Order: sequence, then structure tokens, then C-alpha cells
Amino acid sequence: MDGMFDKAKEKLQEFAGQHPDKVGQGVDKAADFADEKTGGKHGDQIHQGADKLKERFGGDDQQQQ
Repeated sequence: MDGMFDKAKEKLQEFAGQHPDKVGQGVDKAADFADEKTGGKHGDQIHQGADKLKERFGGDDQQQQ
């Protein structure tokens, strides 16, 4: 089972490296969805986490320029 997750992780990292714009869009959509579902109560934390993900996996607007 671990091998399957390792392969999935590798594929995700490969995709992220090739398509940072799509990663950023996906992370932003997920953050907005989570923020909406929590009624905006944790918006700051959600968006901080989203920013960290984009820094780690690409998709940060600053990296695209």
C-alpha cells in the first residue's frame, strides 16, 4: 500500500512541476471552498495554509513571473 502512495506522490509532484498555474488554481479553489464551508471562521488560517502549499508545490503567483 505504501508503494502506491509513493507513486501517487511522485506523480503529483511531477504534475505540480509541469503545471504550477493549475496547482495554484486548485489550491485557491480548495481554500475558498473550505473557507465557505466553515462560514469564514478560519479564513486566515485556511489561506495561510494554501499559501504554504503553493510555495511548496508551485502555483504561487510570484514564482510564475
